[in-house]
Amino acid sequence: MAISTNSDRQIQELQTLIKGIDYGMLTTVNDDGSLHSCPMHSIDELDTDGTLWFFTSANSHRVSEIEHNQQVNVSFTSSQNQRYISISGTAQLLQDREKMAELWKPELQTWFSQGLNEPDLALLKVSIKQADYWDSRSSYHPQHINLS
Repeated sequence: MAISTNSDRQIQELQTLIKGIDYGMLTTVNDDGSLHSCPMHSIDELDTDGTLWFFTSANSHRVSEIEHNQQVNVSFTSSQNQRYISISGTAQLLQDREKMAELWKPELQTWFSQGLNEPDLALLKVSIKQADYWDSRSSYHPQHINLS
């Protein structure tokens, strides 16, 4: 898929905004329609097509929620830098061992003690549709990025 220059610039801006933020809050939709959030260790990189990646256990509650409703939100905060990012998109579970090896970082061993050999290790692929952010450069006036 070819991405326009404007999309490239927006993805680079979003990459700069989330760089250095170790955790994001992933919000999924429960079966009853209520929202459920949990912290996720950030890979700290966006793919050039606007994709976020998170490691997870394939049998986790968040995965079953995503199987029923792929709509998610991921929020990142750096209060020290006065930076706040809210990302909306869709998520899907992947068990691609090659992609896992590419994205693996040693600090993930804290949650997955067997590393890449963890039996139910999986990836959540979050395809970004839009993002809103506030930072000290924008004087807290919200900025909007639309990638859909």
